[in-house]
Amino acid sequence: MSNTRNCIVLVGMPGAGKSTLGVVLAKILNKDFVDADLVIQKRCGETLQRVIDRDGPEAFLELENAVLCDLQADNAIIATGGSAVYSPQAIEHLRTLGPIVYLEISYESLMDRLVDLQERGVVMRNGVSMSLRDLYEERQPLYEACADLVVNVDDLSITAAARKVAAVVAP
Repeated sequence: MSNTRNCIVLVGMPGAGKSTLGVVLAKILNKDFVDADLVIQKRCGETLQRVIDRDGPEAFLELENAVLCDLQADNAIIATGGSAVYSPQAIEHLRTLGPIVYLEISYESLMDRLVDLQERGVVMRNGVSMSLRDLYEERQPLYEACADLVVNVDDLSITAAARKVAAVVAP
């Protein structure tokens, strides 16, 4: 497996479109697609939410960190889970694979997209009492800090957002 930084790593809030947009972006750029959440689910044999419910958020973050640090990909779009930014070690490994693109979305747009965080496998480090606003405000600076590129996807269809990302990463 070559390590030529030819991947593109997507980070952002749950509901920002990392997985859905990632598939379309992979088609546009003729790359493979890797969904880190699905890699974790395959390794565990159960859903992310089940792992979080059973083992707790901190144990899940340790598992996610281990999976991301082991992740190898070549010429791929990599969609991370929204909580990947809690692991500087994982982010540094992902950076060796390619640029990190933050799919930025406004809080208002996020509210329109997300119905039930409790069923999505979203890590709420402060428990279920944590609001979407709290989660957004906690994570947004982390995404900005790790991003090589920021692409705002507000009010864009998945295809339009994927084209916007493609134009930025492969002009």
